[in-house]
Amino acid sequence: MPGTDIIAQSRVLVVDDEEGARDALELILEDHYEIESVGDGIQAIEVLKEKKFDVVLLDVNMPDLNGIETLRQIKDMDESIEVIMVSAADRAREATASIKSGACDYITKPFEPDEILSAIERALVRRLPEKESGEVPWCEGRFRFEGTEIVSQAHSMRLVFQMIEKVAATTSSVLITGESGTGKELIARAIHARSDRRSKPFVAINCAAVPPELIESELFGHERGAFTGAHARKIGKFEYANCGSIFLDEISSLRQEFQAKLLRFLQEREFSRIGSHQTIKVDVRVIAATNMRLEQMVRQKLFRSDLYFRLNVIPIEIPPLRERKGDIPLLAKYFLNRFNQTFSKKVKGISPEAMELLEAYPWPGNVRELENLMERLVVLGIDGRTIGEEELPVDELLGEFSEGRDWAIEDPRHMGLQNARQAFERRYVTKALERCNWNLTDTARLLKVHRNTLMLKVKALNIIKSRPGN
Repeated sequence: MPGTDIIAQSRVLVVDDEEGARDALELILEDHYEIESVGDGIQAIEVLKEKKFDVVLLDVNMPDLNGIETLRQIKDMDESIEVIMVSAADRAREATASIKSGACDYITKPFEPDEILSAIERALVRRLPEKESGEVPWCEGRFRFEGTEIVSQAHSMRLVFQMIEKVAATTSSVLITGESGTGKELIARAIHARSDRRSKPFVAINCAAVPPELIESELFGHERGAFTGAHARKIGKFEYANCGSIFLDEISSLRQEFQAKLLRFLQEREFSRIGSHQTIKVDVRVIAATNMRLEQMVRQKLFRSDLYFRLNVIPIEIPPLRERKGDIPLLAKYFLNRFNQTFSKKVKGISPEAMELLEAYPWPGNVRELENLMERLVVLGIDGRTIGEEELPVDELLGEFSEGRDWAIEDPRHMGLQNARQAFERRYVTKALERCNWNLTDTARLLKVHRNTLMLKVKALNIIKSRPGN
């Protein structure tokens, strides 16, 4: 990827008066950038006079020289340095105001590692030379390729993008893994679009959607009269994909007898149509995908180990949406704009309360589920109005509470502060639910939150209604 080496060699200065915050940021960044940290704005100015840095992570609330004044002095020294403000949530307004003084971004505490890394990456992309930054396919949270784009600002997805760039020019087989709805076909199309085969066919087939007895015909083709119903010659997908790429989705659904035939094709790059003895040679890049753990299926003897190793030359794993929470608002707004355009609508946006609910939801259907929900909200939305939390179908998304064991409060000696906070919150919300006889509306009123907010909180904390008599 153009600019990747420049980004990897970048230097970041961390400025925060809290030693714990500096330590946390150093831990997040040390494997990716050259890091130095100081405890106040005065030290930061002195260091910047002596050394060159690409990005500064600057705390807003510091003694002596505060963050905004430090920002102004940094920009007076070197306008090209990108400054990202870091603030406590209750000082977000002050951090926002700092944008006017030259900051490129701000992040509120407590922060997620992906959030920090993504913000730095965006800042570094802006610093790339103009001719080079124009070639970078990943910019402002979007990976662009041949007529479509993948939207993400998560560091874990940036690693996926980098892998695409590395493998695209090769002919090696690729195995893409990830839960349903994470966008495995988009990754496959990106690999094809960034390769030398981009002008040749990209052929996709969902192996699970083809009846097992027809999969050989679908992929290799057949001659007229080869079997009952074969009234004409059929060209298979591999033949169509010659000189291009073929995407075999849900590869785990293949029967073992056909797995052996696919293995032979991968070894020899040749096949025969059903009912023919003629050998056909093709040059095809094979990209496979599955939402199953193939290594586990190999151990269970449900999938051939030799085929697995042939397919898994280049493994790419796509993280689920729940592990990249920062992508939820980015994707929600992207789909909102797209469906506004598709349906000629003018839904204004998403309220902060509704966005908070979207971020709290675990999204078992991943990006596809979020896309479908946003389409529904835009279609049913009112032009000129913002989507509010009351418009989200939380009851439908979460379903009814299921019975099961209660969560026990763990020994504080063996849990971190975040787990301790969750344990207290779980107990507090549970007590409120019990006091209101598990009536969500009454409990939400008692806790002074929206009912949808309560439902998602119950889901996130895994609170289970006790059985009678327990």
